[in-house]
Amino acid sequence: MSQHPITKAIRTQTDRTNEMEHSSPLFLTSSFCFDNAEEMRATFADETDYNIYSRFSNPNVQEFVDRVCALEGAEAGYATASGMSAVFASFMALLKKGDHLLSCNAIFGSTHTVVTKFLPKWGIEYSYFAADKPDTWEAAIRPNTKMIYIETPTNPGLDIIDLEKISALAKKYNVILNVDNCFATPVGQRPIDLGADLVVHSATKWMDGQGRVLGGVVVGKKELIHDIYLFCRSSGPALSPFNAWVLSKSLETLDVRMERHASNALQLAKKLESHPKISWLKYPFLPSHPQYDIAVKQMSSGGGIVCFELKGGLESGRAFLNNLRMLSLTANLGDTRSIASHPASTTHAKLTEEERLAVNITPGLIRISVGLEHIDDIAQDILQALEMI
Repeated sequence: MSQHPITKAIRTQTDRTNEMEHSSPLFLTSSFCFDNAEEMRATFADETDYNIYSRFSNPNVQEFVDRVCALEGAEAGYATASGMSAVFASFMALLKKGDHLLSCNAIFGSTHTVVTKFLPKWGIEYSYFAADKPDTWEAAIRPNTKMIYIETPTNPGLDIIDLEKISALAKKYNVILNVDNCFATPVGQRPIDLGADLVVHSATKWMDGQGRVLGGVVVGKKELIHDIYLFCRSSGPALSPFNAWVLSKSLETLDVRMERHASNALQLAKKLESHPKISWLKYPFLPSHPQYDIAVKQMSSGGGIVCFELKGGLESGRAFLNNLRMLSLTANLGDTRSIASHPASTTHAKLTEEERLAVNITPGLIRISVGLEHIDDIAQDILQALEMI
């Protein structure tokens, strides 16, 4: 019987033990036993799919991976200890000395650090293209380009990259397309359906959704994931079974949570868009968004992030944060609780001012991760903080 991806994600689970539990049990073990020497030999020779060691595989981790694959429409996947370890593994397993990584210029601050500070140490070249200038993308591809890496929507400026257009370019030049789908989530956008080869997530964010655990995952084509698995199996960025168990259970409510996050975010964006103390505001499903037509074409919802620029720059941004009474000031997003952050002084502080301005991270930029509280309370807190500036 054919099932919707959301149903598959909820119903996919590890085999039941003799206790016939309804909810998957925890497999808190470092290693797994064999009945005899031949079974052990065959497993180490990859002739069976038995578990060996939880750095390689674990039933809880595999259940989480299988559920993400169901949601994303992926052939295979591998889960890691954090979102950044998933990003790093997708680079290091597939790129080698002399290769070129082409990335959109608007990416998470830690990803920028990996790309600019560490990849060159291993002889891997990089360059950036402007996310909002699609006419320049093809010219940025080099003969040695091996991978295109993008975020869409971008962090934190919410630029939207046309996945069909960038996928067509990747296929034309036989380049791997690697998409960070963290902001949209697989219930809001499925890059593989539009041509992506790999999709990475910080599962710490919307997938967990409650600020409890760290986790990451990369899914995509089976042959690419196999190389990533071999790299991670040896280098060791394994997701813990407990965190995998938490994340797997969280996926059962991802769809309904994101429906509320997106509804709240759209309502908040509409309330704030014309506020006199805001220079501009962006939300993918607002008609005023520069790439609105692309957003509604490839996304089923606008996600849970709203960003805006305060008049008055840095001082107004700091004053706004200090005036908030309910919203959290914390280094995270994708929580049940609404979060406000100032990217220029936090997540993207290590970029130069020139680099920040190139991706529209201005001194007064505020990013709101819209939570599940009642929309009236979220809006009231933000409005009173704006009035006090």
